[in-house]
Amino acid sequence: MEKIIAAAAGQPEKSAIFNNAAQIWNHTFYWQSMRAKGGGEPPGALKQKMEESFGSVDACKKELAATAVSQFGSGWAWLVLDGDKLKVVKTANAEVPLTTGMKPLLTVDVWEHAYYLDYQNRRGDYVNAVLDKLINWEFALQNAS
Repeated sequence: MEKIIAAAAGQPEKSAIFNNAAQIWNHTFYWQSMRAKGGGEPPGALKQKMEESFGSVDACKKELAATAVSQFGSGWAWLVLDGDKLKVVKTANAEVPLTTGMKPLLTVDVWEHAYYLDYQNRRGDYVNAVLDKLINWEFALQNAS
């Protein structure tokens, strides 16, 4: 899937292929970014990396939440590895950080379909629930290596 995304990225004539492949990849990655009884404290190695990059785990979570809430329209908020530093980025629609050389560690889906039935227009409540109760820090750590 990643090869298809890379081959179609930035090519208007291949936008349908890119959008469909990237959305399959994004959604699969999103489901793996969550787990039952998630949230809590990240594993030690990830916690250390978060502290180095953001100052604290809470600062990282706040930046991830603010980025997710501020995404205009449909899209994604990502915790990524850019070189040896963690960053939080957002992408619109089907875009994915893979196409810009960043390594995704986890994502939060902020398309309305992800939260509207449970949260209506309260995207912030949904994002905080994901980060507090569902986020899969172990998955993020696996992706960082």
